[in-house]
Amino acid sequence: MSGQFGNGLRWQRIMAIGAAIVLVILFLRLFSSILLPFVAAAGIAYFLDPAVSALSRLRIPRSLGTAIMLLALIAGVALCVLLLYPLITAQISLLSQQLPDMIAGLQSFATHEISNIQKRFGQGFVSTKLQSLVSNEAGTIMGFAGSAARRVVGTGFVLINILTLLIITPIVAFYFLRDWPFVIARIDSWLPRSQESVIRNLSLEISRILNAWLRGQAICCLFLAVFYATSLSIAGLNLGLVIGLTAGLLSFIPYVGTIVGAISSIVLALGQFSRIDHVIIIAVIFVAGQLLNDYVVAPRFLGDRLGLSAVWVIFALFAGAETFGFLGVMLAVPVTATLGVLARFWLHHYLQSSLYLDPPKSGV
Repeated sequence: MSGQFGNGLRWQRIMAIGAAIVLVILFLRLFSSILLPFVAAAGIAYFLDPAVSALSRLRIPRSLGTAIMLLALIAGVALCVLLLYPLITAQISLLSQQLPDMIAGLQSFATHEISNIQKRFGQGFVSTKLQSLVSNEAGTIMGFAGSAARRVVGTGFVLINILTLLIITPIVAFYFLRDWPFVIARIDSWLPRSQESVIRNLSLEISRILNAWLRGQAICCLFLAVFYATSLSIAGLNLGLVIGLTAGLLSFIPYVGTIVGAISSIVLALGQFSRIDHVIIIAVIFVAGQLLNDYVVAPRFLGDRLGLSAVWVIFALFAGAETFGFLGVMLAVPVTATLGVLARFWLHHYLQSSLYLDPPKSGV
């Protein structure tokens, strides 16, 4: 009788968990278009909670500590924007002025290289269509790409509701951050008593992984952004500051920022300098930045604390973007870290269960 009761209780738990997963997916599907500021606010609250808790231990009221940390964050972001905006707009303006010369330089470089290839391997080695494309159509293509890039830079941020993010997110983040301990305590009080310690330990493991990834990845991205922007600017590359900062920010997707930045910089360098030594310098900058990040910065601030390989992180980010757009990108790593902890928990119990340990029955 007790065995039947136990099996019934187990199926109730499985059905409850399945129903909760279905409800969460439906909720995200229905409200994904308006959830971005709320998810961003929750992320900010999670990130700033340790600092606000430290202020609370200094006898500073939670509401005041929350306001102090949010104002400090907003001031820091505003200061960065005010400092970088004139430099970025100046580089974009310079690029638009020099774009015709860069296109001509890129065409000249490509024509010269094709001529060298033909001298070495024969006149028929390079097709006439490719030669025609380089000499006649490359300028049109690059001109279109340049105008498209200017339009993206000028209007790309419209794709995100800036007004909503700038106004709603700080307000919601304030309430999230102020009430964070009470929310956690309330959720803790709802845990089933029989599984309370297990769920709490899993939650602490998930929180540890997220803390390690968020803070470690933020440091890695900041390092790469500063390194690339500074190095490319010293190398004299037009738009080096913009490309460097973009490559650093995109580095939260492993290696994607470096690859995108390197390709963009090499193409611009070919058009700007038309000399292979400058291209080599640009390539060395990105190789050096990635090596320093992989072997110096990341081991120091990330190590193996994430518990997820780069392949899974890349897959999660692209799967999240495909499913829920930018909201999916923000939720990808927390969801993947949670699934990773649950998978390891299940595997640990499976390896200690009779299903794994019992020997095969004789005569079968």
